[in-house]
Amino acid sequence: MEVSGKIIQVLPLQQGTSQRTGNKWASQSYVLETQEQYPKKVCFEIFGEDRIKANPCNIDDIVTVSFDIESREFNGRWYTSIRAYRVQQGAIAAPGQNPATAQVASSAEQPQPAVGNVQTFDELKNEAPADDGTDLPF
Repeated sequence: MEVSGKIIQVLPLQQGTSQRTGNKWASQSYVLETQEQYPKKVCFEIFGEDRIKANPCNIDDIVTVSFDIESREFNGRWYTSIRAYRVQQGAIAAPGQNPATAQVASSAEQPQPAVGNVQTFDELKNEAPADDGTDLPF
């Protein structure tokens, strides 16, 4: 999956050592804001020091993030993580779309509403059945 937007926050680098293997690990989290009519904020992480260095992100960068979503259960609660495996500078536009406004893209086609079927509120109100004297909404 992919999402495009502007980096609005860089969270502190987290580092540690695995208790099981003794290997060092590093994780960096970022907050991205999509540039849609109704912007959404997405917090994603890059795991591994080599990936963090290979995919630098700074505040106000316009990026396209390729990521995997994974959920896991612990003590009856579910936790979801968004792990990025590639961060490209600049937004990737879909065919016929302006790169400055490119937003969410995925491998699956998203259905688009049929333009010919769109009705205004006034048109729908005029089609409403006449009041038959009952209080029922249907």
